Amino acid sequence: MNTENQGFSNLPARPPPSSSSPFASAPPPGVPPQSGGPEAVGFRPPVRPFTPSGPPMAPPVGVMRPGQQPPFVSQIPGQGIRPPPPSSNSFPSPAYGPPGGGSFQRFPTPPPPSGPPQTQTLAGHLSPPMSFRPQQPMAPVTMRPPPQSMTSGVSGGFASPPGPGFQQSMPPVNPSYPGVGGGPQPSYPGYPTNQGLQGPPKAFQPPSQGPPSTVSSYPTQPGGFAQQNLHPSYAPPTSNVQGLVEDFNSLSLSNIPGSLEPGLDHTSFPRPLDGDVEPSSFAEAYPMNCHSRYLRLTTSAIPNSQSLASRWHLPLGAVVCPLAEAPEGEEVPLIDFGACGIIRCRRCRTYVNPYVTFTDSGRKWRCNICSMLNDVPGEYFSHLDATGRRMDMDQRPELTKGSVEIIAPTEYMVRPPMPPIYFFLIDVSFSATKSGMLEVATQTIKSCLDNLPGYPRTQIGFITYDSTLHFYNMKSSLSQPQMMVVSDLDDIFVPLPDDLLVNLSESRNVVEAFLDSLPLMFQDNGNVESAFGPALKAAYMVMNQLGGKLLIFQNSLPSLGVGRLKLRGDDPRVYGTDKEYTLRVAEDTFYKQMAADCTKFQIGINVYAFSDKYTDIASLGTLAKYTGGQVYYYPGFQSSIHGEKLRHELTRDLTRETAWESVMRIRCGKGIRFSTYHGNFMLRSTDLIALPAVDCDKAYAMQLTLEETLLTTPTVYFQVALLYTASCGERRIRVHTAVAPVVTDLGEMYRQADTGSIVSVYSRLAIEKTLSSKLDDARNVIQQKIVKALREYRNLHAVQHRLGSRLIYPESLKLLSLYGLAICKSTPLQGGPADASLDERCAAGFTMMALPVKKLLKLLYPSLFRVDEWLLKPSADLGDLKDVIRRLPLAAESLDSRGLYIYDDGFRLVLWFGRMLSPDIAKNLLGADFAAELSRVTLEEQENGMSKKLMRLIKKVRENDPSYHPMCFLVRQGEQPREGFLLLRHLIEDQMGGSTSYVDWILQLHRQIQQNA
Repeated sequence: MNTENQGFSNLPARPPPSSSSPFASAPPPGVPPQSGGPEAVGFRPPVRPFTPSGPPMAPPVGVMRPGQQPPFVSQIPGQGIRPPPPSSNSFPSPAYGPPGGGSFQRFPTPPPPSGPPQTQTLAGHLSPPMSFRPQQPMAPVTMRPPPQSMTSGVSGGFASPPGPGFQQSMPPVNPSYPGVGGGPQPSYPGYPTNQGLQGPPKAFQPPSQGPPSTVSSYPTQPGGFAQQNLHPSYAPPTSNVQGLVEDFNSLSLSNIPGSLEPGLDHTSFPRPLDGDVEPSSFAEAYPMNCHSRYLRLTTSAIPNSQSLASRWHLPLGAVVCPLAEAPEGEEVPLIDFGACGIIRCRRCRTYVNPYVTFTDSGRKWRCNICSMLNDVPGEYFSHLDATGRRMDMDQRPELTKGSVEIIAPTEYMVRPPMPPIYFFLIDVSFSATKSGMLEVATQTIKSCLDNLPGYPRTQIGFITYDSTLHFYNMKSSLSQPQMMVVSDLDDIFVPLPDDLLVNLSESRNVVEAFLDSLPLMFQDNGNVESAFGPALKAAYMVMNQLGGKLLIFQNSLPSLGVGRLKLRGDDPRVYGTDKEYTLRVAEDTFYKQMAADCTKFQIGINVYAFSDKYTDIASLGTLAKYTGGQVYYYPGFQSSIHGEKLRHELTRDLTRETAWESVMRIRCGKGIRFSTYHGNFMLRSTDLIALPAVDCDKAYAMQLTLEETLLTTPTVYFQVALLYTASCGERRIRVHTAVAPVVTDLGEMYRQADTGSIVSVYSRLAIEKTLSSKLDDARNVIQQKIVKALREYRNLHAVQHRLGSRLIYPESLKLLSLYGLAICKSTPLQGGPADASLDERCAAGFTMMALPVKKLLKLLYPSLFRVDEWLLKPSADLGDLKDVIRRLPLAAESLDSRGLYIYDDGFRLVLWFGRMLSPDIAKNLLGADFAAELSRVTLEEQENGMSKKLMRLIKKVRENDPSYHPMCFLVRQGEQPREGFLLLRHLIEDQMGGSTSYVDWILQLHRQIQQNA
């Protein structure tokens, strides 16, 4: 196959073939290969006459494109791979022998070969060597030295000896597994050992399938085919196989090494032990794009046609986190256009950005999204240099940065900017006071008064309720707040409406006095009723003039007045039927209607739910879902246990920077549009997202649709614009701009895929599916989407490659299968009624709908790491957490009964004490309670170095992600049912309670992919 190096400097053409063929004849069958030549384990070269001339040459290695990463090959068990039939144009490839000579010690040096040439074939594709079955040793291949023109040292030429770019093929080694590491591995008859391999483990380099050549001086490029600069007359006619290097990773079916029984070598399965790895090649190609933490496309290659998009069975879209915290050392520049006004396209309203172009000596600029030619205002004019670049480019961040914040003039305001408003709706019934929730909440609010954003404009107000409503007049002229009780729940009215919401700086003393007295006021309250619906309507009536953030503290099921709810979900017969999903949606339309009204008047709602009984989070959470808020769930709240968690998360909610009365729109190039949106918000029009309050912990997913049959532009541009009021009172516009290439190749879409973004979209789609279907249906949808995507990818390579019975996947999506399993085992989708309570399931669903990518991936595949060995080391320097946290696979076999492990999913920490852990370690960490049942023990700092070291580690883990405060649970091996509930059921690679293990999941996917493949 004649291939060209598109987009790269041409390599020297290969010279015409010499009269003598470069291949040596093979020895008789059974003769070991000679030392000094490359070992082709499992390969049989094709029939080739040869003329023995010239010294042996370096082993052939496929020419690689610039930037290509060596692919990674994992392995699975099953039947072996059939080699393709002999071909006159098939060439041997190097396997795992030493480069350019040096025999393995297991093979004696044979006598020189003699006799007629043997028939030899190319053996398909390699798996890591430990999965090979023993085969007869094969003959070395002797090749002539390359012509002088190939070793001239010209950039892009070829060098005969293996240079610094040469990488010896070897299997991936994962030090996380016991028995797999840098030490020598057991040898099998006929196989080379690893003892000669030095340095860190390297990814597997697949064999070349082209004519023998030496190592290219070019680096490699991720996931691309090898581009070989073949002169048409250099070799016999080429087949489709020739000239291709494996473009994919694979899990190959074979026996477990050292075992006679077939099975899966799951140690080779891909796992996200390094956390979320964002694609870097795309950012390097387009350095002026906004950072991926603001906008992450599911693939950085946009299909050029609807037909190509229909073959991409993965979601085509993006995840947007408009107010994400800036990368360390960076900040979003603030732009004030002043008198000239904001520079925008007249037609599509795109904001000026790094991808617009200036023409007509700088007097006009062309919109990058709709191509409209716009006039440049006189105040914004600048001359162009010889390259067409503005002379003042370096002083204009909006023309060099992908993310900017623009100060909006008065025409962007419907009303004067609202002040930051915090209104608290607090349940003071019997359970709220008995659990200690009321005391913790009021103490936390008081401690945050100095740090609320927007001083001195901030306003604050309170309503409490049980079977009646309690309003509080906190006018600044009062020395003590006045309490007014309204008991008529059917006809709600608001007494003194002007004095219920007060300026905090003016009424600070009254507010503090109120917060001090509130827990005492209701400490003996025996009222168990909850008039939540009427209280919500009253809060809405107080807030609807200005808007703001409403924080609800609900401790029991609403039982009185409008919006009262009844117990449901306790009938297991409903599960598995078509009515199952109704348990997960709001029972009363009152809640969705209230959410719509609140959104209209810029009221965002956060729900804090505390109860050990059913509270109907499905209904209460609707308030947060449609107002851009979030749900915090504390089942069985007790202040002594959960108080610190509530304190931290409420503090974060009150003090983080918030964007008020916001709307968000995403513009994109001609021919495409965003069609569906997923997250916590209200869609005001087809593309305008209403967000009464938004912050750095909220993300939104959306899917793209191609409107035109064919895209004719080489690139597509995206621009996210968030118009909001800052706490300081300024109206601002946060703008993020990015560009992506349009491609005609489905393979390129797969190579540029972003697993993190795809998983974020998938998880939101799956959770939404549970609101209209059975849990089984939602899980099946995820599985079928992955099967279709991998089957389509398999079909791309079925012609060029003998795939045998391997599961293949692109490097970019190697973790997709595992994350798909993790979604199916996540709290909103797992199992049936016995696996998670209805409230717990719904609360987790509302939370996952709002999580940014990194946080979501950590929740789906949490960290598990061992700490007892680190605690025993003398060094106490935490430095980089990566030096301490070496993540392990989420499987029971990762747990050693002599060890101490931490499980961290971002929402809770579980310390697992092995049954055989040294008593000294347990005593140092737990003090006198080290032998007690750990459910009764609280982890506290002890007066010894080991305990202080562990507490510093836990503090560091929490500080790494302050959005939530993970509670710390202690469990000892064998303590059932706590061990199963807290840890074992979250080891997603294991089979647990009827759920599928990672191994079985891969086999299921593989079987379905092979059907109709």
